[in-house]
Amino acid sequence: MKVITAVERYTELKTKAQEKVNSLQDKPLVRIGTATCGLAAGALQVKETFEEEIKNKGLDVRIQEVGCMGHCYAEPLAIISKPGFPSFCYGKVDEGLAKLLVDSFLENDDPCYEYAMVALEPNDIFPTFTDFPRDAYEKKIILEHCGFIDPGDIEHYIAHEGYAALAKALEEMKPEEIISEMTASGLRGRGGAGFPVGKKWSLCKDTPDEVKYIICNADEGDPGAFMDRNVLESNPHQVIEGMLISAYTVGAEKGYIYIRNEYPLAIQRIETALEQAREIGLLGDSIFGSPFNFDLEIFEGSGAFVCGEESALVSSMEGKMGIPQARPPYMAVSGFRGRPTVLNNVKTFAYVPTIIRKGADYFKSVGTSDSSGTAVFTLVGKVANTGLVEVPMGTTLRQLIFDIGEGIPAEKEFKAVQIGGPSGGCLPETKLDIPIDFDSLAEAGAIMGSGGLVVLDEDDCMVAIARYFLEFTQQESCGKCTFCRLGTKHMLDILTRITQGKGEMADLEILQELAEDIKMGSLCNLGKTAPNPILTTLRYFRDEYEAHILEGRCPACMCKDLILYYIVPEKCSKLCNVCVGSCPVEAIYTREDGLKAIDQEKCVKCDNCLKTCPPEHDAVIKLSPPVLPED
Repeated sequence: MKVITAVERYTELKTKAQEKVNSLQDKPLVRIGTATCGLAAGALQVKETFEEEIKNKGLDVRIQEVGCMGHCYAEPLAIISKPGFPSFCYGKVDEGLAKLLVDSFLENDDPCYEYAMVALEPNDIFPTFTDFPRDAYEKKIILEHCGFIDPGDIEHYIAHEGYAALAKALEEMKPEEIISEMTASGLRGRGGAGFPVGKKWSLCKDTPDEVKYIICNADEGDPGAFMDRNVLESNPHQVIEGMLISAYTVGAEKGYIYIRNEYPLAIQRIETALEQAREIGLLGDSIFGSPFNFDLEIFEGSGAFVCGEESALVSSMEGKMGIPQARPPYMAVSGFRGRPTVLNNVKTFAYVPTIIRKGADYFKSVGTSDSSGTAVFTLVGKVANTGLVEVPMGTTLRQLIFDIGEGIPAEKEFKAVQIGGPSGGCLPETKLDIPIDFDSLAEAGAIMGSGGLVVLDEDDCMVAIARYFLEFTQQESCGKCTFCRLGTKHMLDILTRITQGKGEMADLEILQELAEDIKMGSLCNLGKTAPNPILTTLRYFRDEYEAHILEGRCPACMCKDLILYYIVPEKCSKLCNVCVGSCPVEAIYTREDGLKAIDQEKCVKCDNCLKTCPPEHDAVIKLSPPVLPED
């Protein structure tokens, strides 16, 4: 009796999947992005409009839900493919545009290219539509299929080489060879620490124990970060395949995906992916007909930021308080339930299939000599094109913000970028040309982190920003370490006084000293990195601290205790009462001459009057220091 190999079993699955996909290519297809960003922008309503219009016209058109392409600023997104035309991507699709596209493009042959963002394939008719500025900078490995395949259909993943790496690993590679390939690739953990993956897997494999575990850390808690969520919502099987390869390598038969319960859509799509993988024998016993057994389940976390730290994460899984533990022993030696455990981030596992399928040299050819591969970032804050990007390591911050993100909106001036999450650093314009890699960012006082990137402009006060991020980490501290528990609280109190105009110059020396002590005295990286926003703002924006302390003013007019709102009489219109109606505390009154003024004692500085004053008047201004101009 012939023994069917893993590769042969995979080939059967791929052939079937490709036949299914190819059989539908002669029909028009509408892909609609229904990741969280798309749903929040109204993608479901757009999908319903497409369905209704297509049904009413009796058209044979398929509608497919996909994940996110990364262009979150343009959601809802729709990609329309029609035989004889390139696939066109349309952004900011509403119900009206959906109806127009059905009428003009799907029913007839007018693609309405004046509404299209880009054509996804080269075409002689519309050659310029294939030029998308960010394409010159992006290199997609993790995000390659996000926004194009259906995350709820395993055959879509298989048809695009999905699970080919697993079949190759099971049939052609020994665990030692996989570890050698991972080591040669130079892949470092993308959860923030940047630990070499090959070294971690090797340590776990060589630790003698009959029971070992694989855990995927999807406990993404950084403000403004959604990289892991996007990957799990858009292509969950890529992460599952990476975990399967890791399990085969180290000898584990059980794995968990630890994800915060604030990600309901990601959880739903992972559950579907796990069920589909079990149905065709990719999870459970004798995977691909081999002796390899492995199964996965989801563990929902409760949203504690500190549980992003691996030992705290494992403690919470064991039913204990999510508090970091001293190391050694390390997770790879003694982790979940005291057993050897490989614990990697979502993005780290997602790289594995590509490295095994295409080889370490391919991955090593991308990026820099010391930081190979790509980096996935969320672009949020004061940037024109918010969303998700994947760029080679070594790309500069300037290219990321101004070439991919297309700069600062509303003609504002760039001030800083917060990189690495709440424990990252705030870097000024003079640091925009440093390459993005683990070592260069560390030299500048920042960290790579998990990939959160917040852009700040001239209206942001760096003292208030440092206070905001420190308040977050201080509240999320587990309280185990005295330096972290009390030190961050003391720093927060000092920053609060400074933003209120009550600081002293001696406070800056105390902040510097406290920050260094907390970094040295904290057990886990939450405490060790919590002072980074203070240290970098003191280093690069000391003048703003001094303005608050010495001059009693906030240069960015952001700190409420140091600003006031004022109505310029020469610009105010006697016939306009918009600002009066917008004030929630009735602080705006009408003077004897009919013009408006603000009672500073009543004003709560809510910003409503400034926002609602008609542009043609532009009579409300924000000032600092808090001294009323003379009438």
